[in-house]
Amino acid sequence: MEKPALISGNEAVAYGALAAGVRFFAGYPITPSSEIAETLSELLPRMGGKFVQMEDELASMGAIVGASLAGVNSMTATSGPGFSLMQENIGFAFMTEVPCVIVNVQRGGPSTGLPTKPSQGDVMQTRWGTHGGCNTIALCPWSVRETFDLTIDCVNLANRYRLPVVLLLDEVIAHMREKVVLPSFGGVKKVQRKKPTCLPQEYLPYEITEDDIPPMADFGEGYRYHVTGLTHDPTGFPTSNAKEIDQLVRRLYGKIERYRDEITRIEEEYLADAQILVFAYGSVSRSAISAVKEARARGIKAGLLRPVSIWPFPDKHISRLADQLKAIIVAEMNLGQMIGEVRRASCERVKILGVTRVDGELITPDEILTAIQEVS
Repeated sequence: MEKPALISGNEAVAYGALAAGVRFFAGYPITPSSEIAETLSELLPRMGGKFVQMEDELASMGAIVGASLAGVNSMTATSGPGFSLMQENIGFAFMTEVPCVIVNVQRGGPSTGLPTKPSQGDVMQTRWGTHGGCNTIALCPWSVRETFDLTIDCVNLANRYRLPVVLLLDEVIAHMREKVVLPSFGGVKKVQRKKPTCLPQEYLPYEITEDDIPPMADFGEGYRYHVTGLTHDPTGFPTSNAKEIDQLVRRLYGKIERYRDEITRIEEEYLADAQILVFAYGSVSRSAISAVKEARARGIKAGLLRPVSIWPFPDKHISRLADQLKAIIVAEMNLGQMIGEVRRASCERVKILGVTRVDGELITPDEILTAIQEVS
C-alpha cells in the first residue's frame, strides 16, 4: 500500500494476514469478526490463496490445521461462541504442534451474549480453554495499525514456535476506522518454519531438539509421518511410556516458558516516576492513556502499562514496578480476569483496584480517572 488508507481493525487483520503470507482461510461468519472473512474471501483468491466458508467453527479449526500440515500459512477468525467450539481442535493443534493463527474478536457473553457489543471476557479462555498443560501465545492490539502489525507477528510466532497463536481483539478495535499507512507486502519480515535436513527415512517429526522445537516437514514433500492427538513418541505414534509422555508434555509447555522473555511485550507510558499504575489492554487502554494524561495535568503521578502480549503474562514487569507504586488500577471489560494475574505477579505488595464493565459499553477515561483519584 504505502499510502494513507481509512480502514477498520478487521480489515487490518485481513491485510496483515496477506502480508504475512497467509494463503488459506477457513471460517464461519460471526459478528463482530465477519469482515475479516469477507475481505479475505475477495482478496485471497487474487493472491493464489484459498478461502473456504465452513459449516461451523469446529470444522474451520480442523481445516486450517490440515492446510498448515500441508505447508500453507493458515488462519481462522471468530468470536466468543465460535472460539468455544474451536477449543477441541485448538488442543489438537497444540499437541501436534501445528502452526496456525486464530483471531478472536471478543463480544459480550456468556453464550451468544451481546453480538454487537465489546467485551474482554475471553482472556482466561484463551489461556485455559483447552484441557491439559498447554502454554499459549496471545497478542492484543489497541489500534488499527497495531492490529495489522500483530497479525503478522502472530503468523511469525506460530511458525517460529510451532503452535497455534491467538490474536485477541475486542469489538471496538475491530470496527473502528483509523487512517493508516501500511507497508508494501514485499517488505514484511516473514519467519519460515524450521525444516528437516535429514533424509526422509531418518525424519522424526517430534524429536527432542536442543531448542525444543522439532523441524516440520510439509505433507507431500516425501516425509511421511503420523499425526495424532494422543501422547506420542518422537516418531509421532501413540505411546504409553511414562518417560516419553513426561518429555513431550514438559517440552510443549516449556518451549514457551523457555522463550518467555523473547515473546513477552509491553508498552509503557509515564512510568519513570509513576506512583499509580493503570494496567489496561485493547480498546480500554485508549481510555486509560487519556485518564493518565488528565491525572498528570492534575499533578497526580500516574502511568500506563499495556500488555501487548496478554500471554505470556508480563510477570517480571509487574514485579519490578510493584515496589515503587502506591497502587495499581486494572481496567478491563470483564469482572476481573487480569486482576488476579496482577495480584499474583505483584505478590500483593501494593494496593490493587479493579475498574470493570460488563454492560457492553467501553470503560471511559472518567471512570479510570476517578479510580486514580481515589487511590492517589
